[in-house]
Amino acid sequence: MRAQLLKSFGDTPDFQAADIPVPAVTPGHVLVRVAASGVNPIDLKIRKLRPAFAPQLPAVLGMDMAGVVEAVGDGVADFAPGDAVFGCVGGVAGLQGTLAEYVSADARLLARKPACLSMVQAAALPLVTITAWLALFDRARIQPGQRVLIHAGAGGVGHVAVQLARAFGARVAATVSGPEKAALAERFGAQDIVDYRRESVEACVERLTGGQGFDAVFDTVGGKTLDDSLRAARAGGTVVSINTRSTHDLSPLHAKGLTLSVVFMLLPLVTGQGRERHGEILRRAAALAEEGKLTPLLAARRFHLEEAAQAHDYLDSGQAVGKVVVEVA
Repeated sequence: MRAQLLKSFGDTPDFQAADIPVPAVTPGHVLVRVAASGVNPIDLKIRKLRPAFAPQLPAVLGMDMAGVVEAVGDGVADFAPGDAVFGCVGGVAGLQGTLAEYVSADARLLARKPACLSMVQAAALPLVTITAWLALFDRARIQPGQRVLIHAGAGGVGHVAVQLARAFGARVAATVSGPEKAALAERFGAQDIVDYRRESVEACVERLTGGQGFDAVFDTVGGKTLDDSLRAARAGGTVVSINTRSTHDLSPLHAKGLTLSVVFMLLPLVTGQGRERHGEILRRAAALAEEGKLTPLLAARRFHLEEAAQAHDYLDSGQAVGKVVVEVA
């Protein structure tokens, strides 16, 4: 099968076209013919920084995908050949990625693709949707009517988080960096907009919550934004972050009795434990998509498998507004 192999780690995307064997169908897994592969910032970090969970070289990167089931292994009852599926299934140590014509995926990580979405749209959703769902519902446990602040509400994770929070009845505020991003966040359902370059945390909290603070704050950025999140949360509220590799003063956490939680959604892929939760989330997200409550924002440029390096460069450039997807089939 055709694939793109990463030959070396570093700032330059060193991909090479190759013909490699089709994966074997093993118990509990399904063989999927990949139609589209999503590109995420974590793919760039693996390529550049070689974290502990990076695959051995040469490697097929790519975590997200949408495609069609070709064959099922022993013990798989939920899928059959011909099913259109999507999921976040590989690209880390021990798991082949999705920048290839076929991938062997743990059936627990998959859900049926929403019929209302194209393969490209579906391939853009898994990682960001699972991340946002874990943050909002598994950790923050948001309830209808609660006030939720989502940082970078027009970003990859953020624009999905806005839609999910709205779908479950929260009052959603989103931070953005200008009018274009504000329009996007509003398009996806944010009721309150905060241009963080023009409005302080204190002013935002006073304007939108009467000085009480938000019930839940979702930090998708890290760094100073985590500090801002602690200041924006109400007493007894919850802050969830997906980027906490930094040092912070936790005095506001103590002073307000906050709960701080961290989401690292790749853990089930790396450890093999808890993978069924990812499939459950995607099934529920698919239902929301069918109801018209969840759709991805796609980047303007399209890429084919042979252009994997260009897709990485495009995402890395900061020019992409929306999710970058590589079409495989």
